Amino acid sequence: MRFEPGRLILHRDTHRGRLGFVNPVRVVADDDRGLLVWLARNSAVALETTTDGRGPRDMPSFLEWEAAPKKATVATWRGPGVLRFFPAGADHSVWFFRDDDNYFTRYYVNLEEHAVRWDDGDVAGFDVVDQDLDIVADPALNWQWKDEDEFEERLAHPDLYWVPDEQAVWSEGFRVIKLIEAGDFPFDGTWTDFHPDPSWPTPTELPIGWDRPVVARN
Repeated sequence: MRFEPGRLILHRDTHRGRLGFVNPVRVVADDDRGLLVWLARNSAVALETTTDGRGPRDMPSFLEWEAAPKKATVATWRGPGVLRFFPAGADHSVWFFRDDDNYFTRYYVNLEEHAVRWDDGDVAGFDVVDQDLDIVADPALNWQWKDEDEFEERLAHPDLYWVPDEQAVWSEGFRVIKLIEAGDFPFDGTWTDFHPDPSWPTPTELPIGWDRPVVARN
């Protein structure tokens, strides 16, 4: 399944059949290298929160977050636009962060179970499973791990957590670090000067079907 450039699709983070977030993104390219998408500033998004509006990092612990009643909260992406690359078949994505003046500031490697695509006709997208451990690298390719403590805390609760293989996550991270240190694609400057097509409208509402059931994984 390939998505046509310019098409609006949904990037959905999922866990145990729940939606962690839903972001409407524009397809920049979809080819043998992978899927490249753009999230525009002021896009409508959905986030999983507690019924009183708190996110997981607003809670004292992972156990309390999991125990709390939840709802989907529609909000607005207030930060600068973000380019996101999902390498074909890989268990990570690379996000290209920029500042308010649209200058590239850092690579953000999101370790996750690979994207599973779906297309319902009027609405389409892909589902990933965020594995919480991340890597951040600056333009000079100095890198560091991020959220190790959160990853460790959640691994202590295998009955609740959605990461079954800790070592697989670390191994994928070290594989990506080798690419960063070598300055290999996509850490070779590709897309750091990207500018979205000015004709693309910003999606200020989520399309009908954004909350369709999470795609089952094999």
